[in-house]
Amino acid sequence: MTTGIVLKIFTTPELGGEMNSVDSVTAVEDRGLMGDRYYSLRGTFSKPEIEPDQEVTLIEAEAFEELRQKHDIELEFSQSRRNIVTRNVDLNSLVGKTFNVGEVTLTGVRLCEPCAYLSELTGNPKLVKQWLHRAGLRAHIRKGGQILVKDKIVI
Repeated sequence: MTTGIVLKIFTTPELGGEMNSVDSVTAVEDRGLMGDRYYSLRGTFSKPEIEPDQEVTLIEAEAFEELRQKHDIELEFSQSRRNIVTRNVDLNSLVGKTFNVGEVTLTGVRLCEPCAYLSELTGNPKLVKQWLHRAGLRAHIRKGGQILVKDKIVI
């Protein structure tokens, strides 16, 4: 059993809006995080007709540290536009696997690769290449509930 931790949680109600740090969020099964743009189908990549892979996004704190150390790029957690920042969990290994974040059950759907939109918002045109396979995980909410900062992530 692997155990990680939730360091930060972010949501924004609007497309392109500033990501707001919150201490807890309600995850709704098959829908998303209450208060987030994808919950209300207002996100840049909202595609409700396809299997939901924007319900929740996670990224490792270690990915930010690696970006700083290897590429001398300093990003705030909120700039990644991901919902949950984790520590001590290999998110890439969770594609196709079910895991718990506090009382919530998620299934990893696919990697959340960096895109040109993220590069534009951060002002770093090289981010797509430098963060390839390190920019997080898209997950489906199997069982909803509350996610809190400092919740354990159990695989």
